[in-house]
Amino acid sequence: MKLEIDESRCKGCNLCTMVCPYKIYRPGSRPNRRGIYVPDLDQPERCPNCRLQGLYGRRLCGVCALICPDQAIRWVPEKPFEPMKVVIEY
Repeated sequence: MKLEIDESRCKGCNLCTMVCPYKIYRPGSRPNRRGIYVPDLDQPERCPNCRLQGLYGRRLCGVCALICPDQAIRWVPEKPFEPMKVVIEY
């Protein structure tokens, strides 16, 4: 699974950048077509929900999707054999 931000629904409140315990978001650096600065996924490989949801069969965090007032954050299935970066933290 991987995170996706729907730019057409996001209003740029940056709540996801404040509540994520893994700091995978950063405030947007470029405006979208409506002039809203949508947050960027800075380090999505740090999200345990994205990495381990398939292994455990359940959500592990999901705070960003729960706090989003516009429901602009969602998980989408990855394509088979899609390259991904893996980070091991100690």
